[in-house]
Amino acid sequence: MTDRFRETYGPTALVTGASSGIGLAFAEELADRGFHLVLTARRTDRLDALAERLASSHGTRTTVLGADLGDPATPARILEATEGTDIGLVVSNAGFNIKGSFEAQDPAAMARMLTVNCHAPMQLAHGLIPRLKARASGGLIFTASVEGLIGCPHSAAYSATKALVVALGEALWGEMQGTGVDVLTLCPGATETEATAGMEGIANLQSPAEVARLALDNVREGPTFVPHAHYRTMFDALRARPRREALAGMAEGMRKRLG
Repeated sequence: MTDRFRETYGPTALVTGASSGIGLAFAEELADRGFHLVLTARRTDRLDALAERLASSHGTRTTVLGADLGDPATPARILEATEGTDIGLVVSNAGFNIKGSFEAQDPAAMARMLTVNCHAPMQLAHGLIPRLKARASGGLIFTASVEGLIGCPHSAAYSATKALVVALGEALWGEMQGTGVDVLTLCPGATETEATAGMEGIANLQSPAEVARLALDNVREGPTFVPHAHYRTMFDALRARPRREALAGMAEGMRKRLG
């Protein structure tokens, strides 16, 4: 299975946001499966340390690219830097969230989130899909969120950015039929990352390593994939309810949690 996976999606994978959390877990899992890597993030010191560790443990060849995806020009720079690299798997993972009442959010922070969470994956996919199609094999994984499956009160801006990622991934899954390119939109629930560190009372946390492993195991099972059974059940039930009823119930539940 590992050899077949590497033959289809190797020899090199690009992972954005690889310095921590799910992105880091993707890098580790892919190295374990025999891939070479192109890793991007702002914190290149972390990437350099990761590259050294993976070289020692797996013989992985890693290219580190410092990349601030809050700059709209960064995707073009990544595309230029990877020209000529045989990338068979793209993991568009970088992103961040903003929680709380919508009107209380900083407009500049929301604009940056829109650039990182939406502009970057769209532009990277646009530039890399022709390369994947030319290979006639490969894959593209978008890290979205269960919060992209329905508008989530008190997470409005983040939920909206991930809804774009879900729609983008689903549409591209349809467009790539018959090309040999698989598209999976990954929709995790609560995950043990820097974003949840220190938060109390979060149930059903999933490890980044499990999220990454399950995503790679299911890359052919698009268009969307929720890696935790609890959140699959929860959001299937929410989306099956009348939308007004589901949103009102979610909003009331958040008001109670926030006091």
